[in-house]
Order: sequence, then structure tokens, then C-alpha cells
Amino acid sequence: MSVRTIALPTYEVTVAPGALDRIGEIAGTSNAHRYAVLTDDNVGPLYAARVRDAIGAPDRTTVLTVPAGEAHKTRDTWARLTDELLAAGFGRDSLIVALGGGVVGDVAGFVAATYMRGIPYIQVPTTLLAMVDASIGGKTGVDTPAGKNLVGAFHQPLAVVVDPNVLATLPRAHLRAGFAEVIKHGAIADEAYLERAVAAASDLGALEPGSGAMIDLVSRSIEIKADVVRRDEREGGVRKILNFGHTIGHAVELLSDYSMLHGDAIAMGMSYESEVAERCGVAAPGTARRIQGAVEAAGFDRRRPASMSPERIVAATHGDKKARGGRVEYALPSRVGAMAGASNGWSIAVDDELVKSVLG
Repeated sequence: MSVRTIALPTYEVTVAPGALDRIGEIAGTSNAHRYAVLTDDNVGPLYAARVRDAIGAPDRTTVLTVPAGEAHKTRDTWARLTDELLAAGFGRDSLIVALGGGVVGDVAGFVAATYMRGIPYIQVPTTLLAMVDASIGGKTGVDTPAGKNLVGAFHQPLAVVVDPNVLATLPRAHLRAGFAEVIKHGAIADEAYLERAVAAASDLGALEPGSGAMIDLVSRSIEIKADVVRRDEREGGVRKILNFGHTIGHAVELLSDYSMLHGDAIAMGMSYESEVAERCGVAAPGTARRIQGAVEAAGFDRRRPASMSPERIVAATHGDKKARGGRVEYALPSRVGAMAGASNGWSIAVDDELVKSVLG
């Protein structure tokens, strides 16, 4: 069996087919008194029982389920889960297992970060996007009406357990959406990896979930993100480069009332933000064309919906965490495989009118 292990400062990410049934062994869950598997109503029926059995303490394991989707990544969901844990008598010697995609991982992580001032948790991502991005790095939180992830905390997991076999049950649209973050990792740090990612995304039917090719893709993406997180855990500097595509992408998600998949929005954001980089003079000529070509080759729409005007999108970016002093800061590439802004904290303030002209 092919097993990859990527080390971060305080935990390891394990990538292995069949890892779902070895969670207790891999993550060392045996020290907790109680276990709470937090999942959603899509993933729970598929995998919650297996995870409960794999933990090895079925009589001390409770499964808590929330509705699936970004619309439920809210303070109300966080409050409901914490109230349920309190009502069930969970103490500080408990452990949370986040079983699901990025929404479940973010909410469950935030519950773990705040419950009794912080208890340990394990990330068990079940979507490609969560495997390569959301489960890595300790960002947790919920959305608000003003924007995504505006209430949250940094809380590193005890371990991350990635079983690519579970991607067999992931809808094709969600699998493709995960490739937006894979493409982003290539765009910011590894030009050759970008080409591999595009080739895989353009032929999803040939990519078997537990294959060596999938394991290689997932592992390399995790390595890229882990390398950035090692250098800057709390996003005070170089970790900002992981926000490429997310300023405009988050605005588009918000304006869609979260009906648009996160990956689709980020792919769109990368397309526009790479063009912003060229217009600002920070990116080499041809950078935007390369990234936009990659987005389109992977099957994404790179153009904003006609219902979202440039003015509305730019207004929405001002509610983002990256706004400073009334100006919105962007993570922008200098070329494919490298990011600009090392001399000023890895983010670049861009005039709204320039962004509107690009969006137009």
C-alpha cells in the first residue's frame, strides 16, 4: 500500500488508500475519554459508521450531523454543535473528528478551538478540496452575512488522515472544483506541477481515486501548502500567497449566496487576479494568459456571472479579511510558479478602479 507522510511542526498528514479504516492507529486516538464525529448529512451515511469503528471505542463515540453546504457554515451551526456536546457531557478530555469537506472541517475545527477553551481534533477530509487545502494549516471558522470565514481561530489538528479512496463517492462537479486549489498550488509555487494538475483535471474519468497518480497529486499539493504553513503559521507574511484567487473568489461566492462551489469561484478569482497582476506591472507578460488557459483547460468558467457587476464584486471585496485601511490587498503572481510582494509582506494593495476595469 502506498503511504505518504507530510510533516508539519506539530502534526503529520497521512495520505494512504484505506486510511479511513486505520484512523485510530494513524492518529493515536486512544488517549481520549470521549469522541465526537462531526459530519454532514451527505458524508455521514457513507462513512460515519466506519470511522466510529476505526476509532476503536464505539461505546464512547457520538456522531453529530449537520446539513451539508456552505450555507450552514454559520455561528448558529457552531452554537448548536457546542450545545449538543455540553448536553451530552463531553469534557476537556474529549476528541473531535472532523469527517467531511471543507465546511465540516472549518466548523468542527472552530468547535474544537472554542469548546472548553480548546480540545484536540483530527481532520478526516472527504473532498479533494479539503484534502489539499482546507484540512491543512489550522484555519477554522464560520461565515457571516458580511463574508466568508470572518469569525474563527487558528487551531492546529492533532493529525490529518487522507484516504483518496473516498473520492469515489464524490460528485464529479465537486471533484473538479477541488482542482482549483491544486491548480493554485502550481500557479504559486511549482510550474511543472501546474501542468500535471491541468492534465489530470482535463481527463477526470481516467483518474482513479486510489491510484498512484491521484496520490502523487494530492501529496504534492499538501507538500506545497505545508511548506508555506511551516514558515508562517498565522498568516503574518508568506502564508498570504495561499490567498491567490481568493479575494475576488470569496466576493463572487458571497454574491452567489454560496450557490457557487468554492473551487469554481477560486478558479474565476485566479483568472481575474492574474490579469490584475499584469495590469499592476508586478507579473511578467503572459502570466495571466497561462493561468487563464489552465483554468479553462481544467473545465472552469473564468468569466464572472453577468448578474454580478464589477461594482458589486469590488464592493464585496471590502468585507474580506485582507482589506487594510480601506484598501483591498491581493496575493498576486510575479510569474507562473512564483508570487510577488516579498518586500511588502506578500500582499499588494490594488486600486478599486483598476480591478473594476479587469472585471469589466
